[in-house]
Amino acid sequence: MGSVNLNDKIKDLAFKPHVLGEQVSHILTEAILEGVLRGGDQLVETELQKQFGVSRSPLREAFRDLEKKGLVVIIPRKGTYVKQVNRKDIRDNFPVRAVLEGLAARMAHPNMDTETIEALSLALDKMAAAVKIGDTKAYWRNHLEFHDIFIRASHNEVLISVLKTLRMHSIWYRFSYQYYQEDLQRSLAVHRQIFELFNNKAADSNKIGEIVQDHIQ
Repeated sequence: MGSVNLNDKIKDLAFKPHVLGEQVSHILTEAILEGVLRGGDQLVETELQKQFGVSRSPLREAFRDLEKKGLVVIIPRKGTYVKQVNRKDIRDNFPVRAVLEGLAARMAHPNMDTETIEALSLALDKMAAAVKIGDTKAYWRNHLEFHDIFIRASHNEVLISVLKTLRMHSIWYRFSYQYYQEDLQRSLAVHRQIFELFNNKAADSNKIGEIVQDHIQ
């Protein structure tokens, strides 16, 4: 494997021993999402150790975290590879997550209190600010938070747990990130509509669920 072009990503990062693995995982996650590392690329330990200036232990900790997220595949005695995504992966993941997240939205609506609405409003404001400056990363991060807030508001621990797993999957990570790179304005408009319905106690919970499901699908 050639250079993975991570030098610019790590040169200004002040590593701390107790969070090395977490920091490495974060940087490699971004590299995969942004296409610096592509499906099938091998993550060569010796090369990455030199680039990050870390020992084998935190690097392998990062690999395990990426594996949990579904971003890499670790093959014994062969190495660690960026996971490749096929059409079946997409067909299997998105419809299930769309239905379940729509269900979470329906269940969350009756539970909306002042604190939850304020949290949603703050996330939405940050999304709007990111759109103004064309900051896809900031938009994506705050979009994650927006959805996390109403999923938690469903108060259904089984649903929350299942959606956490689905939302960490590499397919959703990669394709949702690409989507927001392409159409921030459209996404923001949908989330404003979702927020207004959440903020209206008289709104139809089923309508909110349908909009969330359609948005993801």
